[in-house]
Amino acid sequence: MRELRRGDAGPAVAEVRATLAGLGLLPSANGTPTAPTLDLAGGSTAPMLDPASRSSEAQFDLPLEQAVRAFQQQRGLITDGVVGAATYQALRDATYRLGGRPLAYLVSAPVSGDDVLTLQERLLELGYDAGRPNGVFGAQTEAALRNFQRDYGLTVDGMCGAETVRALRQLSPRARGGQPVLLREQERVRRAGPRLRGKRIVIDPGHGGDDTGVTVDGIRESDLMWDLARRLEGRMVATGMEALLSRGPDQCPTEAERAEFANEATGDVFLSLHCDKNSAPRAQGVATFYFGAGTSGTSTLGEALAGFIQRELTARTGMQNCRTHSKTWDSLRLTRCPAVRVEIGYLTNTEDRARLSDPAFRDLVAEGILVSVKRLYLLGEGDQPTGTFSFADVMRHELAKAE
Repeated sequence: MRELRRGDAGPAVAEVRATLAGLGLLPSANGTPTAPTLDLAGGSTAPMLDPASRSSEAQFDLPLEQAVRAFQQQRGLITDGVVGAATYQALRDATYRLGGRPLAYLVSAPVSGDDVLTLQERLLELGYDAGRPNGVFGAQTEAALRNFQRDYGLTVDGMCGAETVRALRQLSPRARGGQPVLLREQERVRRAGPRLRGKRIVIDPGHGGDDTGVTVDGIRESDLMWDLARRLEGRMVATGMEALLSRGPDQCPTEAERAEFANEATGDVFLSLHCDKNSAPRAQGVATFYFGAGTSGTSTLGEALAGFIQRELTARTGMQNCRTHSKTWDSLRLTRCPAVRVEIGYLTNTEDRARLSDPAFRDLVAEGILVSVKRLYLLGEGDQPTGTFSFADVMRHELAKAE
């Protein structure tokens, strides 16, 4: 669908307005919420609008933009008040409730929605490893569901229908909370060991091909991030890691395709490299992002790695610290391994642009990211103060562990 923004009008705008009203973020024309409305892939059917309210419901006005922003903030999306593909998908997902439709693993078109998220959370609470709760019904969710069905004498078909939903509700644990995903992720890192040798890292240089990303004064984000990715790849290979690039110099996969590449490669870590832009020329600095969706789920190792990268890069480069943030972008949400996106400077800022154009600066960034990955696997043992761990130190640590 085309993007919807303030000033637009029509049935699609009315559909978005009614959905946000159903979610309690916007009053309907008569002042009361309506039911969720998006009629997509088995979702609810939009209510008919009466003639008196149709014209106001079809206008994308300031209150609707504010409601869209509130929804985007809740869902970990870019808070721009524009209904693009990601926001529309999230609106559709928000209309589903567990038990409202059968759920199954579809390889060609994975099912997503809040009902899938609820299923994943309940399986995790009951002790079944459904993976990171991201609202996407994948192979790991199906395996956990089959184990649950087998243990409780249900039909073992990997489908979440009425019988399975009843059992899940009856068996919901008395005590909730804890961090089962965190414990499993930490155990996987502990078992992987502190050495980098043998670890498989997927490096994702942003944009590519005809999509150059941010371009200012002839300096293109896609070119800078491709060069940075190759510098990082060289250092990682030197330590014994297997470094894989998600794209070639003339390719631009979608975010979902980049995540799928990481999953098929069984990557241990996914690193997405980007620059930023802003209409305010003074905006500058570095920020890192990891998967997180409010209280419903967070990639704990992704959050830890994002913190390491943020601290290392700000300490080494002196760039403005724009902190770490949780987001639900597909490149973070759909990867099974810890995933981090790094926004390294603003090309719209003169100082950041000059530094990013310097190959020596990109070497410094590559070293900081490599050291951050090493810190993730050290689990606090034999570590050094932020900004002091060099590439030579990493190599000495690797050789010492090999002896």
